[in-house]
Amino acid sequence: MAEGQIPLLSVRARTLPLAWEKSVLLCWNKGAAVRTEYDRPKDPPSRDCTMVITVTAPLAEPKIHRAFPGSLEDLEIYRLEVVTGIHDHWISPREGKWTYTYHQRLFNYSADDQPVDQIAYLVEKLSQTPYSRRAQAITWNPKTDPPTEDPPCLQRIWCRLLPGRSGPVLNMNAHWRSRDAYKAAFMNMFALTDLQRQIAEAISARLGQKVRVGRYVDISDSFHIYGSYAQEFQQFLRTTQERTFAERVWNSSFAEPFFQEARQRVADERP
Repeated sequence: MAEGQIPLLSVRARTLPLAWEKSVLLCWNKGAAVRTEYDRPKDPPSRDCTMVITVTAPLAEPKIHRAFPGSLEDLEIYRLEVVTGIHDHWISPREGKWTYTYHQRLFNYSADDQPVDQIAYLVEKLSQTPYSRRAQAITWNPKTDPPTEDPPCLQRIWCRLLPGRSGPVLNMNAHWRSRDAYKAAFMNMFALTDLQRQIAEAISARLGQKVRVGRYVDISDSFHIYGSYAQEFQQFLRTTQERTFAERVWNSSFAEPFFQEARQRVADERP
């Protein structure tokens, strides 16, 4: 890599946990040393790169990596937050609360004070013109996001249908401004590939034929591992070296009881 240039790295794998693991290891080994706006005086620099991740079968099992930071309950709650909007009612910038959720920006984007369901548009567009290049949804609001402390990392999703042997196939790209490779990326991708599944099902209902989920491509401008948790990250590295891949992942069937507990917790907490 030439001096002063951000590394452009890419990985490809069939399943989500393998793709995530490969991307994190590649960022650690090949990423540039970059300071961050959140560093404390003695923190080492982060490892940083531009990353392209391709998951060729995003719904295939095993779907869950055991080493993602968080619990299985956390994973399900985050998925529900993105695809169903369980925490949209927490948005209240005037009260010092959240300024957005991804669900709100994708399904209820405020444009000139008029709500826009971008996912409904995307489904409608691809149902009418499957090869369209215009089926996308954005999150960034140039009026409100730049001055906030926590602006959206996800910037845009883009989808397109291609014909397959047994019917249409939905491809999705997700574009990210900034991404914590170790502590956020797996949960992000887990939720967005489930959104991809839901979009495929909605188009299936419109077309009256099965739409399969195709490859998921995940593009991050800044894909980084913070120096502040470098010691904690060593445990992740040891796990990849000491355990077989089968010992590093879970099938969805293992996680489902924990997901059910999470859904019940959400139901009990709803106002």
